[in-house]
This record gives sequence, structure tokens and C-alpha cells, in this order.
Amino acid sequence: MLGEIIGEMKGNVSGQRVTDVEGPTIETSISASGSLRGVQVTELLTYIASPSSNRMLHGIGNGIIRTLDGEITSYTGEGIGRFNSSGVLKWRGAIFFQTSEGKLESLNNVVGVFEAEVDIAGNFVDKTWEWK
Repeated sequence: MLGEIIGEMKGNVSGQRVTDVEGPTIETSISASGSLRGVQVTELLTYIASPSSNRMLHGIGNGIIRTLDGEITSYTGEGIGRFNSSGVLKWRGAIFFQTSEGKLESLNNVVGVFEAEVDIAGNFVDKTWEWK
């Protein structure tokens, strides 16, 4: 069951590179900011994506979230991305948080379900809900 929304982020693709031409496989890095459980944060995310079928990608990623006063939370995630007719890549998937003490300690071992989009200009938006 989906719980409350726990995070909203906005940012940009900060880099991409091809890691394998057979497949192909692309590594994408994103820099974003927003809020997580009401705390202002910045995020660095890198994911590897490869085609799973026509117009669909399978992605696996890792991220670091930092509060404005320096606390760190990390996560891993996996999802499926689909391109729409406008070229926007829409991701759906799950993320798994790992943290220790601090403002975001309530996220420790929480599973989040996310919806994210990356447009053709590299703009990124993301919403995450707690999966209970």
C-alpha cells in the first residue's frame, strides 16, 4: 500500500556517458534539490540504463542525499523507463533508503516508490511515496 508522499525533487542531468555500445548501456548523473520528509536536501544520483524492449529502459541507480547542514542519506533503486511521444523519459520504480541518526533517520530501511521524468532538455522531476 502506498503511504504519504515523502519527497519531491527537481534538478538537471549533469552528465551522461556510454558505458557499452552493445546493448547499449548509458550512465546518467543527476543533480537535484527539494525536500525529503519536510527537510530541505540536495541529491546526487547516478543510474545505468539499458534497453529492455522497444522504447523501454531498465535502470539501476545509487544516490546520496545531503541535508543543508551536512547529514548524509544514501539509497539504491531500480526502475523501468518509457519514452512518450514527446521524448520525455518517464521512470517508475522503487528505492531503498539507508541512513543513521539525524533529521532523516525515519527513512532508515524505508522502501520508496517513485515517479520521475527527464525531458529532452535534461530537466529532472521526481516524487517518492513510502511503500508500507
